[in-house]
Amino acid sequence: MASSNIHKLSLNDKKIVLIGTAHVSQNSVNEVKKVIEGEQPDSVCVELCEERYNSLQDKDRWANMDIIKIIKEKKALLFLTNLIMASYQKKIAKQLGINPGQEMVQGIESAREANADIVLADRNIEITFRRILANLRLWDKIKLLFQLIYSIFDNEEISEEDLDKLKSEDMLNLALDDMTKSMPRLKTALVDERDKYLAQKIKEAPGEKIVAVLGAAHIPGVKREIFKENDLKDLKKLPKQKNIGKYISWGIPIIIILLIASTFLINRDIGTKQVWSWILWNGSLSAIGAAIAVAHPLSIITAFLAAPISSLNPLVAAGWFAGLVEVLVRKPNVKEFQNLSNDILSFKGFWKNKVTRTLLVVVLANLGSVLGTVISGTDIVRLFINSL
Repeated sequence: MASSNIHKLSLNDKKIVLIGTAHVSQNSVNEVKKVIEGEQPDSVCVELCEERYNSLQDKDRWANMDIIKIIKEKKALLFLTNLIMASYQKKIAKQLGINPGQEMVQGIESAREANADIVLADRNIEITFRRILANLRLWDKIKLLFQLIYSIFDNEEISEEDLDKLKSEDMLNLALDDMTKSMPRLKTALVDERDKYLAQKIKEAPGEKIVAVLGAAHIPGVKREIFKENDLKDLKKLPKQKNIGKYISWGIPIIIILLIASTFLINRDIGTKQVWSWILWNGSLSAIGAAIAVAHPLSIITAFLAAPISSLNPLVAAGWFAGLVEVLVRKPNVKEFQNLSNDILSFKGFWKNKVTRTLLVVVLANLGSVLGTVISGTDIVRLFINSL
């Protein structure tokens, strides 16, 4: 009797077998093994990008990370998001006694046994998250950040409803399911674009017989897109900042400076109030953000001093300086890198581990600075109007 999880397609001279896998079922692992052994394909495609593939292969990946490089390359938010996602997956694994991604591991092992080419068919997770952020408005980005941080506090067990969903949902999709409902723009980069990318990679795989191991949620989209042509280069492009975004990011500081300068010409006392408003709101809220992350006092002071200046320059951010100071005064040791995969499972561990705490310092100090810019900018406009 044919399994409902197996979908066979013919495309030109290729025979393609799609396996829709369930993330919580040992049956899926067995099915992947059975199908690959039976089909003896030329290529096996797995729903992994190179980064996620390496994370499955390299158990010591956390110990090899360079946190200073992450901060300098402006990837703190991205890496923190990845850690939160990993935390969610490990919670599921702990609750169910499974290893997330085991069906993909089995696909790789069976491909090697069959001497088949292994094709990493999913798009790089960093590109996916960057394209997600590019689709979101500023308010949605702030809301996304708060929802991600809230998930660290949430120690509830995964509900039965979510466990049932795991049988047919992509783990990444499920983890962001609630956010997708409140922010529909997430779906474009998270689901629709990945369906197109997966379909194109599968049909471009070498050989005449191809087996693809996919989360069941991607099967309908891949079956639809595989008969179309999708440009992988377009789907892999990192979004460029739109001209209007550049104008706004540089325009706001210029307007703030012009307003303060104009006010000084009208009334020096009110101009002085504007300067103090800018310094205190920016510095204080950035410092509060760092303090919420339980930063070192020097890091908090750095956030306070850097925010009023960095808010006038879109190329830098207060959180980067605070984060670098945090690394220098509280350098994470090897053990903390090694324990990272376990520490991310709890709120206490997330805040206690120096690696994750540093990332939180960067993100929360930056968020505080943004809020400070909005509040102080509004106050500066008000004071300028009053001076007329």
